[in-house]
Amino acid sequence: MEISGSILNILPEQSGEGKNGTWRKQDFIIETEGQFPKTVCITVWGDKIDQFALKQGERITASVNVESREFNGRWYTDVKAWKIDRVEAAAGFGGQEQPPFMDSPLPPEAPPASAEEDDLPF
Repeated sequence: MEISGSILNILPEQSGEGKNGTWRKQDFIIETEGQFPKTVCITVWGDKIDQFALKQGERITASVNVESREFNGRWYTDVKAWKIDRVEAAAGFGGQEQPPFMDSPLPPEAPPASAEEDDLPF
């Protein structure tokens, strides 16, 4: 699954000791684009924190896995990023493709019509 948008906030890195050794994770908040933007908290684990080197305000596409687990009768959902692609903003036109190049932005001018040549009835 992929989620695209801009990074609103990068939360502080967390670490600790588990049964498999030391772990590291960092959460960041992304806002999707579109008519009804959504905010999503995504987690990056381990060495990918340094590999991705995320910055606030960047536009990205995150490839994620969504996983839920139950603990003491409550359900918790994680959105874990395994790949990040930076989105390059298109110049101008609000991210849309630019129109084709035209030599002249205006159509050629028609020669002025004289009163004698005007054959309109009014």
